[in-house]
Amino acid sequence: MTLAPLRKTLGCFLSACFLSACTAIPQGIEPVDGFELSRYLGKWYEVARFDHSFERGLEQVSAEYSLRDDGGVKVLNRGFNPQSQEWDEAQGKAYFVQNSDVGHLKVSFFGPFYASYVIFLLDKEDYNYAMVTGPDRDYLWILARTPKLSFELQQQILQQARAAGFATDKLIWVKH
Repeated sequence: MTLAPLRKTLGCFLSACFLSACTAIPQGIEPVDGFELSRYLGKWYEVARFDHSFERGLEQVSAEYSLRDDGGVKVLNRGFNPQSQEWDEAQGKAYFVQNSDVGHLKVSFFGPFYASYVIFLLDKEDYNYAMVTGPDRDYLWILARTPKLSFELQQQILQQARAAGFATDKLIWVKH
């Protein structure tokens, strides 16, 4: 008797567990419903974010979303590094976790490894601003179609982020 089938089954099970954990939604967060990908596509500016090594020090950060041939979403993140005086880019892909009308996608910039992309606040009228988190509350992005938001709108978004359990005092306001 060989152990190969058991190893294969165990490997598939562990992979499924790993991938499902990476596409989790933080407790108490609800992704937006009635989501329309066609309206979300295009350029978004990163207005504010939590600090992470993959974006540390970057200014003028934006994300460009477009359709892939396989039905997924092409993601192009771009930011300017003032220390090196160069643009940094990361190209990735995203797919809906379940339904295409729910703002819960999985995004990958590194091969087969995916992470949660949860849109939990969205200007559904004009798709002009959004708030996005990852698998837990250590990730938060405020995105907009313009580099800056009005003070009033910024305060409304911050209030909603605090109500959702995010430590908004940790936000970095992106220079554009």
